[in-house]
Amino acid sequence: MPHSTTASPSDSRQGILVHDRRSGVMVQEHVLGDRLLKLAYGSPLKPLLAWPLFGTALCSRLLGWYANTAHSRRKIASTTEQLGIDLNECVTPPNGFASFNDFFCRRLKPGQRPFAAEETILCSPADCRLTVWQKLKSDACIPVKGAHFMITELLGAPGADLAESFSYGSLCVCRLCPADYHRYHYPADGKEIRRWHLGNRWHSVNPLALARNIRVFTTNVREVTILDLDAIGHAAFIEVGAFGVAAITQTHTSSTFRKGDEKGFFSFGGSTIIMIFQPGSIQFDHDLVELSSQGIETLVKAGEPIATAEMPKSTPQPAQKQA
Repeated sequence: MPHSTTASPSDSRQGILVHDRRSGVMVQEHVLGDRLLKLAYGSPLKPLLAWPLFGTALCSRLLGWYANTAHSRRKIASTTEQLGIDLNECVTPPNGFASFNDFFCRRLKPGQRPFAAEETILCSPADCRLTVWQKLKSDACIPVKGAHFMITELLGAPGADLAESFSYGSLCVCRLCPADYHRYHYPADGKEIRRWHLGNRWHSVNPLALARNIRVFTTNVREVTILDLDAIGHAAFIEVGAFGVAAITQTHTSSTFRKGDEKGFFSFGGSTIIMIFQPGSIQFDHDLVELSSQGIETLVKAGEPIATAEMPKSTPQPAQKQA
């Protein structure tokens, strides 16, 4: 569990506050590099710092290179302590990681993230801070922490033929931070139909960047996969890279998958997963809808139920292709 303290949601001095679904209390999120983020996004130096740090891949690649060196292992102990990471969950023992990135992409022991077995239940794909929208207002406005995005922008030109089928649908944003387990999984049984790559920026996915109206989700490097889920039909699964993320790696090699199968992982850095569902296909859990309507993220673990399948909407089948 991320290092946290209980706090009132109205106390802005506490920084980023999220609702811990398991304990039912508000907790403070510890942000690595928060001073740098505030300097780059919230100070008069923004024009000088934001572009060289986040507008190109250079800094993220340099951080990724360092995180893959044996020398970077010395940062593991302090990071684990600072963020309250439980290494007892991991397959690799605390002193067995080859590099910081090896620790960051750690695998968990079997049973640490059980997925609900019922076919009609959709599960969280990752350990994350979750925000949901039960019904989008067409394609015009997806408000996330003060910024606004469109489905057409998220999917890009390769997904232009699909955007209309997701209008008035449901959407969730799964924000991962450095404290989290950074492997992600399929939320339900199904198969992959299409996949493509977009974007060339590496902005932070921290709410501070979003609040400054940085076009994080529509300009950052991202992978878009169209899933055909057995229980509900088509859904878009979008992995968004962020500052410090050296790579988005897909590990699943078959076109078909079962709920809980690993789909891939993010290398060092923060990151986000966005899932878009067709209208009428799912119902998000009431607590998530209620908290999200108040602008509050909910801390959940991979495998936790987040929605129930409804009657899927019939839509045209997109042409199959793999990129």
